[in-house]
Amino acid sequence: MLGFFKRDKKKITKDGGDHSVDSMELLGEKAETTGKEVKTSLNIPPNANIGQEERYYYQFLNNELPLLKENQISLSGIEVHTEEDGRVLVKAFIRNSIAKGVHFQEPIPLLLLGPNEERLARQVFNLTILGELPPESSTPWLFVFEKKNVFEKEIPQTDWKLAFELKKSKGPHALDLEESWEKSLADKDKEKLEQLVKTIQPPKPGEVNFMGLQSRLDDEGALHVTLLIRNGSEKNMELEQLPLNVEDASGEVIAKGAFKLEALEIKANTSKPWTFIFPKELVLKENADLSKWKAYVPQE
Repeated sequence: MLGFFKRDKKKITKDGGDHSVDSMELLGEKAETTGKEVKTSLNIPPNANIGQEERYYYQFLNNELPLLKENQISLSGIEVHTEEDGRVLVKAFIRNSIAKGVHFQEPIPLLLLGPNEERLARQVFNLTILGELPPESSTPWLFVFEKKNVFEKEIPQTDWKLAFELKKSKGPHALDLEESWEKSLADKDKEKLEQLVKTIQPPKPGEVNFMGLQSRLDDEGALHVTLLIRNGSEKNMELEQLPLNVEDASGEVIAKGAFKLEALEIKANTSKPWTFIFPKELVLKENADLSKWKAYVPQE
């Protein structure tokens, strides 16, 4: 994973910064500390297809790296390159200052940060393929950020850094009401919704789903469906358009529609109620049995 783009052979400096975290924060491994600083030794992965000149290059860069505190995992940026297809390739040292070898047991989210700590890209990487990082070592590696995970068109060539995105202790899944709902709902109805969100199983991490709350046909034949939009991810999301199908107790699709929502925001780790109104012309079945029903986004 080292030879995806050629370096400028005249250039023997690294362009990225450094980001170090305690091994306990990242790997959950506690180790004794003596207060010493660690000089990491170069480790070239056995399957790396590089020549002797490249080895000298990485050895030179490694010799210039700052010392690490004990029991740290660090990322030290070497160079960055944007491909014509929009992917961003980042070379960096993965450094281990622990006095024993370590393995990444699960995928790790990484951030590409700009000069002002702004997010340039974010992607989850499967670092288990690295195998064991030897004790007190620096391993050069290539990280490929897919275009869909890159947030900026222009990636600075200097003053950037690759960083671990550490898990934050998040609070319980909560109710989030739009301002119009906050004003119009009675206090007892707000309490009922809050209690419902507290008691039902929260969505899985990263999952977005819909829970039916209420449905009714009005006097003009329009179908009113109230859903709880549940965001289990760690990011706020905006819904601009939402196609919906509704089935009644018989399993028949009784209404189909596509709704423009003008960027309805669902905050991270929250659920928001919203009512969707299907006009009579979008209701496909008369005398639908709404004793049991469900609404869902149709598969394309």
